[in-house]
Amino acid sequence: MMVLTEKWPVLGRHEQAASWLAVWTDLGRAPRTIDAYGRGLAEYLLMCEREDVDPVAANRSHVALYVRELSSRPHRRGANVISIDSGAGLANATIQQRLVPVRLFYDFLMEEGLRESNPVGRGRYTPGRRDGGQQRGLVPRLTKLPWIPGEQHWLSVLEVAKHEPVRNRVMLALACDAALRREELCSLRTDDVDPAHRTLRIRAETTKNRLERVVPYSAPTGVLLSDYLAHRARISRARGPLFLSESRRNHAQPLSLWTWSKVVCARSASGTGSASRWRRPPRPDRSPRSGPSSGTARNGSGCPAASTHYALWRSPAASPPSSAPTRG
Repeated sequence: MMVLTEKWPVLGRHEQAASWLAVWTDLGRAPRTIDAYGRGLAEYLLMCEREDVDPVAANRSHVALYVRELSSRPHRRGANVISIDSGAGLANATIQQRLVPVRLFYDFLMEEGLRESNPVGRGRYTPGRRDGGQQRGLVPRLTKLPWIPGEQHWLSVLEVAKHEPVRNRVMLALACDAALRREELCSLRTDDVDPAHRTLRIRAETTKNRLERVVPYSAPTGVLLSDYLAHRARISRARGPLFLSESRRNHAQPLSLWTWSKVVCARSASGTGSASRWRRPPRPDRSPRSGPSSGTARNGSGCPAASTHYALWRSPAASPPSSAPTRG
């Protein structure tokens, strides 16, 4: 809690908010979950202070004012935004995320007997209603089609990646082959790799849904991985995190997910051709996961099949392992 109150001092000025976050922390929620809850609640409390409203006694109109503020907030990228629908205001999914901690906070106040109702509310299903039993939540939920990179996009990524060190190339290959999120990729350990069966064990504590799984990787990626393991042995022979930093300051230390994000963003910005003209900012935690989706889409399968079975790409031109050099 000390870190949260230092990051957002407004949390320390509201006893009930600090108590609620302490409960979630004691329940063992992930640090980034607590951080997201703290940020969302802090923004709401700041709005209450500006409007001179006691958050414990706030009503639905105050929550609506908070939603309007989120919807009209200037985009942090300003004039650099290319997407037509992202010039101002937070995305619908982000607004939903900001409302979650506010709704849970008022649930906590109701359980403590400090309120009788929750001003945020939630969608409900009521059997027998004429409109199908659906009652909308405070903010409509919009579901957009996923962005799947085309063949030329991935070829552009490969053109940039082939000049990278072997560590970066094998990380990109594993992310694409096994549809790994950023944290899952950077949290891999040496004992999570099974070269005999060409599989990776993704531990439950590193996943978003807390479900452990075993995913395959391709034979060309196996060659890249073998080269990297030989390279890693010259850095450190100790077992533990698979990917190590090679910088002077953090030599042989585990590679952080922020370092990997910087690598991907820097290479995307410095790429030539269509690699530098992507119509949206690179998403290090999601873009590589689109690889299996692209492959199954070309084979006639849907995105659910890609996310369920983590199918490998079957198009040689689109597969990073087969196109990337095998030596660092």
